[in-house]
Amino acid sequence: MADLTSCMPNMLRHAGWWEGEYRVIERDGTLTEHHHMRTFCEFPTAGPYAYLQHNWLRWPDGRTLERAFGATFRDGRLWWNTERLEGYGHEIEGGIVMLNLVHKSEAALRFTEMIELSEDGQNRARTWQWFRNGTPVRRTLCDEWRTG
Repeated sequence: MADLTSCMPNMLRHAGWWEGEYRVIERDGTLTEHHHMRTFCEFPTAGPYAYLQHNWLRWPDGRTLERAFGATFRDGRLWWNTERLEGYGHEIEGGIVMLNLVHKSEAALRFTEMIELSEDGQNRARTWQWFRNGTPVRRTLCDEWRTG
């Protein structure tokens, strides 16, 4: 934990419960998806993962989905290698967290995510830039607020 604390100090401020609205916008500006998500972020002190995230997604039509995934910490970065995603995250100047992930179901599809936490730690904005074969194809815009 000491390495994570020194390399990604702002990331630790993301611990806890979040609620948020997610909007997916295609390259032509079309809104193709909107859903609500409840998220719990934790930093276990024991076990295989340095970071665990639990998501509960809910769409307006009543569909729901639950996901959980963990990341290990090495070389100053969080590393994911799950059934769906593979890649890493690190913190840059200003405490902004940057993720670079590839979808395992489609190797040509990757995204870069930027997560910025408000100064008071009560809100955060997440922006995903999706690329397929090097061409930008969509954006995901996430507005979240802390609930616990």
